[in-house]
Amino acid sequence: MTTQDMLDERYGRRRSPARRWVVGIAAAIGVAVVALFGWFAVSSSLDAVDADTTGFEVVDAHEVTLTFQVVAPVGRSVACAIEAQDVEHGVVGWRIVEYPASDQHARAFRESIPTTAEATTGLVNSCWVT
Repeated sequence: MTTQDMLDERYGRRRSPARRWVVGIAAAIGVAVVALFGWFAVSSSLDAVDADTTGFEVVDAHEVTLTFQVVAPVGRSVACAIEAQDVEHGVVGWRIVEYPASDQHARAFRESIPTTAEATTGLVNSCWVT
């Protein structure tokens, strides 16, 4: 009999195999939760689309031309909401434009936005994978 066994017998302690199972199951659940959060973080970034307005030109009181760049996943079609705003940042024109899938990661576009009043700026509101 070892010293540890003698102490356990003297003080009424037992080593239970059930405790090992509980610790093992708790560790497995912890690993699963960490893996699940990791997957959520990765999967949400797989379809991420980034759009940057590179310029605009006010053609006249009824049209704005917008140039912008879209960075999107390869092989996925993309849609963007583009808009024109007036001096008070009110929306005076907007469009939804759709682009087919491409083998390029970053693409540049030039679009025209019809307006109801003279605009002072044009911008990309948002883009998403379709």
